[in-house]
Amino acid sequence: MSKICCTFLTLLFLTSCSSDTTNPTPNETAYFPPLTGDVWETKSIADLGWKQTAVQPLLDYLALKNSKGFIILVNGKIVMENYFNGHSASTGWYWASAGKTLTATLTGIAQQEGLININNKVSDYIGTGWTSMPLAKENLITNKHLLTMTSGIEDVVNGDAVDPASLIYKADAGTRWAYHNVYVKLQDVIASASGQTWSNYFNAKLKDKIGMTGAWVQLDNNSVYWSTTRSMARFGLLMLNKGKWNNTTILNEAYFNEASNTSQNINLGYGYLWWLNGKSSYHLPQSQLQFNGSLIPTGPNDMFMALGKNDQKIYVIPSKKMVVIRMGDVANPANPTFALSGFDEELWTKISALYQ
Repeated sequence: MSKICCTFLTLLFLTSCSSDTTNPTPNETAYFPPLTGDVWETKSIADLGWKQTAVQPLLDYLALKNSKGFIILVNGKIVMENYFNGHSASTGWYWASAGKTLTATLTGIAQQEGLININNKVSDYIGTGWTSMPLAKENLITNKHLLTMTSGIEDVVNGDAVDPASLIYKADAGTRWAYHNVYVKLQDVIASASGQTWSNYFNAKLKDKIGMTGAWVQLDNNSVYWSTTRSMARFGLLMLNKGKWNNTTILNEAYFNEASNTSQNINLGYGYLWWLNGKSSYHLPQSQLQFNGSLIPTGPNDMFMALGKNDQKIYVIPSKKMVVIRMGDVANPANPTFALSGFDEELWTKISALYQ
């Protein structure tokens, strides 16, 4: 019996050692960089027990696919930070629709401050007539419908335009999932409820509290966030830690959990403006088709993501205590997308080669 027990304990030990390699530093306290300055602690590939031989193939692929900035954090520490094609650590770049998650986060902050309720209708805050829909249909649309892309507003005819004439009825709110720029009305809701400009409220409640740089700029008739790759990584780190920065709660955990899990029963791969991996099915922008399986089969099942046009990416992986950032031009110019692309799947094949 003693030999059997010894063998079992040996196998258990070997299994736990193997687990530590694929789930790095499981007991290490999370690190947060200072709010100012360029100091950011690092951790090496060797320290993690990752494969140095997998680093160069990943970097070669990123360079080939028009990347500009790339960062991997583990427990908040920088494991890889690389820049390509004339970009640098101090160069800004646009988040595109990856910045939708900034709006989702500010919506949660405004709710926890008692300024708004996501279950209230949008017109409670910005008045009626913000669409050209019949009033009864417009009044069905809540802030939560904007967070979940279920407003029922026509998503193809007028593109990303959000003036009232362009926001026309397609279906009752809550009955149809469709990717649409109308979520930006949440910024108007927050500005009205707070009595501040959107930018001022954003800066005070999020940007300054986690040491981000950058600003909201107009690009292609849309307001998008523009920052360094490290600032994007700071936001990813906040989300990895469920809305906390060090010991300060920026976003309450209850709202964070809602935002990073399936938010409605139509598109299982969508939270509050976050994309969710590992679900049994998903929808994509500009399509009403349901696709079976995970969004990124090569990526971790618990990963949630901010995905933007031309392959701006924030990947958050709680099980591995990882944040991965990619900024750049479109990876596959012949096949540009609004959010997900084939680039994600190949990229995760190469990232996972580091630790598998």
